[in-house]
Amino acid sequence: MARNRYRLTLMLAMALVVAACGSGTEAETTTTEAAPSADPMKIAFVHVGPVADKGWSWAHDQGAQYLKAQLGSGVEITTLESIPEGSDSQRVFEDLAAAGNKLIFGTSFGYMDPMLAAAANYPDTVFMHATGFKVADNMGNYFGAAEEGRYLSGMAAGAASATGKIGYVAAFPIPEVLRGINAFTLGAREVNPDATVQVVWTSTWFDPPKESTAAESLLDAGVDVIAMHQDSAAPGQAAEANGAKWVGYNTDMTEFAPNAWLTAAVWDWGPFYLATVQQVLDGTWAPEFHYGNMADGMVDIAPFGTSVDQATQDLILERKQQIIDGAFSVLPDPITKQDGTSQALGDIFGMDFFVEGVIGSPTG
Repeated sequence: MARNRYRLTLMLAMALVVAACGSGTEAETTTTEAAPSADPMKIAFVHVGPVADKGWSWAHDQGAQYLKAQLGSGVEITTLESIPEGSDSQRVFEDLAAAGNKLIFGTSFGYMDPMLAAAANYPDTVFMHATGFKVADNMGNYFGAAEEGRYLSGMAAGAASATGKIGYVAAFPIPEVLRGINAFTLGAREVNPDATVQVVWTSTWFDPPKESTAAESLLDAGVDVIAMHQDSAAPGQAAEANGAKWVGYNTDMTEFAPNAWLTAAVWDWGPFYLATVQQVLDGTWAPEFHYGNMADGMVDIAPFGTSVDQATQDLILERKQQIIDGAFSVLPDPITKQDGTSQALGDIFGMDFFVEGVIGSPTG
């Protein structure tokens, strides 16, 4: 009888050991099993020019690369370049949405209406349009105060011009270009009160031969500094070939015309792109108009060229800090127009006039 009780006790003990081992094995399996990885968020960028332009499209592509560096495998980025503005771009946006891209950036003004139409057809996709003014439930808008950098680069141009005649190669007569030219002119005239800025329109964002021809026509007219609202370095190369100076745009383009180079208004899109993606991921994105500036770092000026003397650099940097601090406005209110009359500044996003000192038509 005692022997039977012993055998029963031993069997119960073995059962408990087996149960314990089984429990431990199950827990170990649960803790080491890999959780299924989430699919990366698909994001697309659509550019009007080649990303190798080292200008506007390149600056946005740098922002996309920053985004990828920060989020890694959490995002899958598609980049389309040299996509023409107009109705055909709607198909591009819709194809990207149909392919599963949850966020699509269109980085040129002429994409606005096509993107708006695509957004209506794909309500579950977030669309972001650069430089325009229209929004929808699933479409936002973004740009930055390039006029702040323009004013400072105008100061560099005004100081560099011995003749007081400055040329400006410009793409299209739309508000963003007009206010840039106006701010640039005001900056030039701060340091060179009699300076004039002569504008030639190209009707293109990126066409190096056409940009070069426009710059040559201004140089032939007697200007000794070339500025631009274009995407290539062609105007600067024309300036360098003619012994003139050059103010660029979008990025530091010193390498293309180092002797002509003065500075440029430049962009840093990366932090904004990262913040936008995070908002979409978090479900906090809303269709707003974002307008960055020098204070938040979206806009800046490029390093100075070797011919910008120290006194001019110091003056420009002093103005820059005043702009950042909110102590100086590059577009005064009231503002003096091209014909010498004064008016209220009004809505700068609808600007349709030139300021005093500009030579040319604001309508193209």
